[in-house]
Amino acid sequence: MRSDPPRRPVPFREALRGALQSLAAHKTRTLLTALSMMIANASVIIVVSVALTGRAFVVRQIEGVGSNLIYAYFEGGGHVSASEADYITAADIEAVRSRLGDMARAAAGVMSIFDRVYVDGRARQIRVLGSDEQYRMVRNLSLPAGRFFDPDEVEGRAKVCLLTESLAQRLFHNAASALGQSIAIQGLKFEIVGVFVEGVETFGQSEVAEDSALIPITVMQYFLEVERVDPLYVSVRSAEEVDVATRLVKETLAARHRPGSIYRVENLAGILGAARRIGAALTVVLILVAGITLFISGIFIMNIMLVSVIERTREIGVRMAVGAARSQIQRQFLIEACAISALGGLAGTALGTAAPLIARWFLPQLTIPISPIAVAVAVIVSGGVGAAFGYLPASRASKLDPVEALRYE
Repeated sequence: MRSDPPRRPVPFREALRGALQSLAAHKTRTLLTALSMMIANASVIIVVSVALTGRAFVVRQIEGVGSNLIYAYFEGGGHVSASEADYITAADIEAVRSRLGDMARAAAGVMSIFDRVYVDGRARQIRVLGSDEQYRMVRNLSLPAGRFFDPDEVEGRAKVCLLTESLAQRLFHNAASALGQSIAIQGLKFEIVGVFVEGVETFGQSEVAEDSALIPITVMQYFLEVERVDPLYVSVRSAEEVDVATRLVKETLAARHRPGSIYRVENLAGILGAARRIGAALTVVLILVAGITLFISGIFIMNIMLVSVIERTREIGVRMAVGAARSQIQRQFLIEACAISALGGLAGTALGTAAPLIARWFLPQLTIPISPIAVAVAVIVSGGVGAAFGYLPASRASKLDPVEALRYE
């Protein structure tokens, strides 16, 4: 009895060339199928970039209020009148600075009143703030024009002030023109030495109003019937020391005031932690949505490959009749599915990477990161999708009966 000669295994390079030739014969279908993977891959990278950008923006906005910031204010306590309330005072600021020592980067208190200035002949209410030279550091203030007042001016009760940028524009049309001019506060003339803005926009949720003037706290004390610091700010040098410093500030205030007075002492660590957790959860949700897109793309590839198996049934029968092994048929279709997926995946990776780079040209003030992990995962997953969803069509092609396949029309 004559035995068939052993079948020579087809090298991978030859199988790949055959798969690419088959895909080239159906260019339109191949490109449309790859397009679905391209969109899915690009969406993964873009979605991760958007999520990382959003999280970084929120965290940066919170951190921009102040570096490792602690804030304290009098909350209440006892049935007393406003004049008898145990408010935080300027002496408490010095006590906190002494207690924290080198742990504190800066500490400053804020006193405030309201006054009226005339803009184009009309009275306009502004908020007048009193603080010292360390206030700029704790609140990350920037100076579009001029300078901040110095310790000697605070100690010497100099009549100097800074205006918010919006107030300077209303009074003097621009920040630079305001320098050297004077403004009347509580009937006294103050020389304008600088214009300031907050590190980030707080939309009126901080003590700085849109129209505000800032004067030395030593001068502000003369305008107040009851000395009241609200709030007291402390900027700590290290994020790891924020909790310890918060406790020390609370203990210092409690020890210096009568029992029953309540002082709220908080820090931004909890808000930052919550923002990071929300950002991480949002990233996971968006990645899952992008993953669904990849899954749908895989199903589309599988359906197209199943159609291809039906269309090429006779071709498969001929190849089996001339000696092709079932494993060779399976490998052929599996390579085709992986090639389509990889082609679309690489194009999608290029598109997903290019989108944030292009966006940086139009939004230079916004940091748009590109996650190398997202890029690597997108490339690897795109190849895996082709293998996973191409297995069923490849397996079906390899199991066709050669005789029935040759009869197929």
